Amino acid sequence: MAANSDEMIWQVINHQFCSYKSTLTKSKGANKDKRQFCKHPYSTTGVCNRSSCPLANSKYATVREENGRMHLYIKTAERAHSPKNLWEKIYLSRNYGRALEQLDEHLAYFPKAQVHRNKQRLTKIHQYLLRMRKLKLREVNGTKAKMTRVHRKVEQREERREKKALVAAKIESTIEKELVERLAKGTYGDIYNFPEVPYQKALESLKETEEEEESEEELETEDEESDAEEGMVEYVEDLDDEEDEELEDMQMNAWDESEEEESGSEEESDSEEESEGDSSASDDSGSSADDSDGEVGKKRKKKPSGKPAKKKKPAAKPKKGPRIEIEYEEENEGMMEQEAAAGGAGLAW
Repeated sequence: MAANSDEMIWQVINHQFCSYKSTLTKSKGANKDKRQFCKHPYSTTGVCNRSSCPLANSKYATVREENGRMHLYIKTAERAHSPKNLWEKIYLSRNYGRALEQLDEHLAYFPKAQVHRNKQRLTKIHQYLLRMRKLKLREVNGTKAKMTRVHRKVEQREERREKKALVAAKIESTIEKELVERLAKGTYGDIYNFPEVPYQKALESLKETEEEEESEEELETEDEESDAEEGMVEYVEDLDDEEDEELEDMQMNAWDESEEEESGSEEESDSEEESEGDSSASDDSGSSADDSDGEVGKKRKKKPSGKPAKKKKPAAKPKKGPRIEIEYEEENEGMMEQEAAAGGAGLAW
């Protein structure tokens, strides 16, 4: 019967009219979102829906604060006939843990969702009561906190100005200069607790300056050496005479070798001609004895005309200098003696 009456009450409240209902719209236009809230003093969430409505639920519980004390209000169907005694009022302890135990004890047979909502409400109320007591104590002791307005636009403007001032001040560059000076003076010895980024930059700048100084010193020393060498005088041998002598020596060596080769070849040819002359002389003597009608004048060999032909030897090509051609003339004495002997034998016959 109670469930039927609760459903009937919710249909009326939801679809017709409720004096505690308030509607708010989040946006305007066709896509506006409407939300409905409940202004009933015994509502646990403040939202207008079936489970949170204190009028459409015959079994309901909520936590309220009155004059700095927390109370648990419970509504049951047994007292629905008497609106005067409809809500049961139970005082809750100021101790948070003890108050939670009281909620579990009195709401043992209520839905778990409703019990959870009441515990959340108890927590919020307990927190703002603590803040109220602290403020009151400060007011009594004469150290009341002064409530001031928060100027958000002013704070944003000040933040922007601070950032611009930091950029204009160039704090990092000033820190680097100060670090370089302290490193040069050795103020802190071997222990450095500087910020990492500017410290590394300072070390790099020191290394670069040292390298530049070293390169400048090397250039200065090289310039001094070159200046000293400019004033010195040295005497050097002439290279052209040496080259000419070397070329002449090479040409003479090449000519000697070619002469030796030609003399060896001529000696071999002379020995072959001598052997041929001996054999021809023996043949001539045998034929003259046998022939009675020997012809003395015909057996004479023709003498070689004068001197042998001239032979031209190619000169070794020198690497440098003018081209030189040399001619050689030689007489073969062995050949001449053989021809003379052959001629005398012929005449004797």
